[in-house]
Amino acid sequence: MNDTVTELAGRLLESYTRVGAINHLDGKNLPSKRTIAVVTVDLLRLLFPGFFDEKTLHSSEVQKETSILVNSVRTRLEEEVYRSLENYPPEGATKKELHSLARQLTQEFLACLPGLRDLLQTDVEAAYNGDPAALSKEEVILAYPFVESIAVHRLAHELYRKKVALIPRIMSEWAHSRTGMDIHPGAEIAPHFFVDHCTGTVIGETSVIGEHVKMYQGVGLIARSLSGGQTLRGTKRHPTLEDHVTIYAGATIVGGDTVVGAGSTIGANVFLTHSVPPRSLVIPEEVKVKVMAKTEREKPAADFQI
Repeated sequence: MNDTVTELAGRLLESYTRVGAINHLDGKNLPSKRTIAVVTVDLLRLLFPGFFDEKTLHSSEVQKETSILVNSVRTRLEEEVYRSLENYPPEGATKKELHSLARQLTQEFLACLPGLRDLLQTDVEAAYNGDPAALSKEEVILAYPFVESIAVHRLAHELYRKKVALIPRIMSEWAHSRTGMDIHPGAEIAPHFFVDHCTGTVIGETSVIGEHVKMYQGVGLIARSLSGGQTLRGTKRHPTLEDHVTIYAGATIVGGDTVVGAGSTIGANVFLTHSVPPRSLVIPEEVKVKVMAKTEREKPAADFQI
């Protein structure tokens, strides 16, 4: 095909008319994904000073640098919150009231950062104490994708609780793309949380996770069925994990009425659809071990097949 630029543009414009449901033309400004990604990195810089910076942050400069960064984040985030409110406004709110509300919500959100640092310290400790491969807490913060994922989740969750639309999900999906761990910003996660490796882990919107919970890669906390679509909005669709629960790789816990009792262990690849009492051990069927027959060219050895 040798279409000219004008012809290609014309065909695209024709599709904009034909397939209008995925356009956003002549509407109010949406929050900027690019700006939110940059702001999220700067929020990580505020939560972990010196870890997400390109240059050494000296203690003699930290007050000045923090003040500058907080002011910059506040200005940019307030504009994105305003855009969110403009697209999903409280009923009857005027433009002036939306600006005032955006300023208030942004200020309240930034005021949460010291408390989030307290929470994140428990998560870093859980990761370090729970992984014998960890050399130091510095390595955990710098190199473990889990830390970035849970930090962004705790930030996004605060905005979600304040009913700021779009931005929390943009933040959580940005972290998902970087870490491989998908946590909906609505999920409630208590202190001392750790997901080892974290790749492929999915935690749904109405999940509730207690203290000192440890999970491994590929765990899913998911809804039993989404066939009801939008009629399920606002209902408890995802499981609850009580304190001191451990879930091994590949396990799937299903349903909003499913509660995993405190101190329980869920084995790898378990598919659990009902509640279990505290201190339960849930495992798949017994593994079968078969000793393979020797051949003339093999040395005597036991080969195992599951």
